[in-house]
Amino acid sequence: MAYDVPKLSKPPKAKKREVLLVASGDLRLAANQNCWAKQKEMEDALSDAVADAGYEIVRAHSFKPDEKHGFISSQKEGMEVFSQIDPKAKLIVAEAVWQYSHHVLAGLLSHQGPILTVANWSGTWPGLVGMLNLNGSLTKAGKKYSTLWSEDFTDRPFKRNLERWLEKGSVRHSTKHVVPLKKVKIPGAESRLGEALAEQLRREKAIMGIFDEGCMGMYNAIIQDELLNPMGVYKERLSQSALYYETTQVDDDEARAVRQWMEDRGMTFHTGPNEETDLTDAQIHTQCKMYIAAARIADDFGCDLIGIQYQQGLKDLLPASDLVEGMLNNSDRPPVRSRDGKRILYAGQPIVHFNEVDECAGLDGLMTYRVHHAMGQPVENTLHDVRWGDWDQSGTVDDYVWVFLISGSAPPAHFVDGWKGACSERQPDMYFRLGGGSLKGVSKPGEIVWSRIYVDDGKLRMDLGRAGVVQLPPEETQRRWDLTTPQWPIMHAVTYGVSRDQFMAKHKANHIQVAYANSAKEADKALLAKAAMAEAMGIDVNICGTRAGGKSWE
Repeated sequence: MAYDVPKLSKPPKAKKREVLLVASGDLRLAANQNCWAKQKEMEDALSDAVADAGYEIVRAHSFKPDEKHGFISSQKEGMEVFSQIDPKAKLIVAEAVWQYSHHVLAGLLSHQGPILTVANWSGTWPGLVGMLNLNGSLTKAGKKYSTLWSEDFTDRPFKRNLERWLEKGSVRHSTKHVVPLKKVKIPGAESRLGEALAEQLRREKAIMGIFDEGCMGMYNAIIQDELLNPMGVYKERLSQSALYYETTQVDDDEARAVRQWMEDRGMTFHTGPNEETDLTDAQIHTQCKMYIAAARIADDFGCDLIGIQYQQGLKDLLPASDLVEGMLNNSDRPPVRSRDGKRILYAGQPIVHFNEVDECAGLDGLMTYRVHHAMGQPVENTLHDVRWGDWDQSGTVDDYVWVFLISGSAPPAHFVDGWKGACSERQPDMYFRLGGGSLKGVSKPGEIVWSRIYVDDGKLRMDLGRAGVVQLPPEETQRRWDLTTPQWPIMHAVTYGVSRDQFMAKHKANHIQVAYANSAKEADKALLAKAAMAEAMGIDVNICGTRAGGKSWE
């Protein structure tokens, strides 16, 4: 009997000193077109560095003249590209932009040769964010990879590490700043609190409301139910079509009252007449309706926290969800009544929200809320992108200052002057055709605990550290905004005992969770209580860096 046996062509074998390069991009054509020039600049500099080491970069996919960019822009395209390349070749994933990891994840997981992820140290387009997301996704998948970053690809440390990877197929970075929790003595009070909160969560259980799982290709942002459920956390998988419908059902007067509440507290909306380029009153009005709708759906399902899918989810139906997310994460926020008007929903507390449906940030946010609430510390917390960092050009601060920046979920309680220090500007139209305003502000000086939950080797792990938020002059803040995304809220952070490169070597995500404490001493205690809770929940915990002033945790 004759069978139709597929005839598979064999991909061409890479030459001995050839290195293949792929570039994962956005799903949105406008974003890929706008960001291509910076990507091309980065690839040219990287190619020169590889050539200096005696190798040659060969792009595994071509520039697309009809689309005016050279990114892989879908999972299907990524699969096609990888099916035609030597599976054992040295491979670089070069990122100067935000990228969707699932575009290349399938190909990377089946690739047999050495993999190197590389990003340019720039805030212009979030290549660092894209690379960290890909690194977190590869870590979760158990795929070996190496990673490098550089400002211009000419510095000696980068070139030395690049040469090592080209010759040996791997690069390792120092992580001496990391201390396993077993080496840290947690005082009895914080230990007992953490253990009690973990036991309460297991017994009483919590519901994580997820509006359409898997946003923006972030494989690293999905926690398997089998890991969550034993801790007492269960997912309520919600549909964004329900959020859209509920938004359309909100009364106009209720939405107007939400905006009036914010304006009464001093928030500024920067509006204009053009729907395509300006933030308009109509867009804000719809966002206020979405805020009410989200709160009501959370209440319908008894959710302890929710995550809206953000960019890809509702971009063709509704304005951006940023303003909504920031309001939800604030204790002091516009009141939302139940549909019958008899109850104020989640009165006096935030409705914990995790931006971009990042479930790792969601679990972290839930834990932070409970720990800080029990300790009498500020309960507002948010994730930020690890967007970029630089030395303070004003000379005000001697330390290296990170730019933590996110479009949604940042609460006004984190800002200088709170609601009075908040404003709303239109989201960039290349991401959001229908507009919508952000919730923008500058994070206030103070002591914070930072953290990240991630999946590695089939287990949940958490990295915890301490940092200070510093105040920079307005012109330095504006410089940093101008080099990133000026519509978004910003935090100027100094990580204690963790250098730039140490942080990059260890961090397994594009996001970082942050929460304030009332003092440095109280922040230390909050960190230890959270670590104890995580350990009691079965999470492997590392403490990164030092306390304020350089004191060790050991």
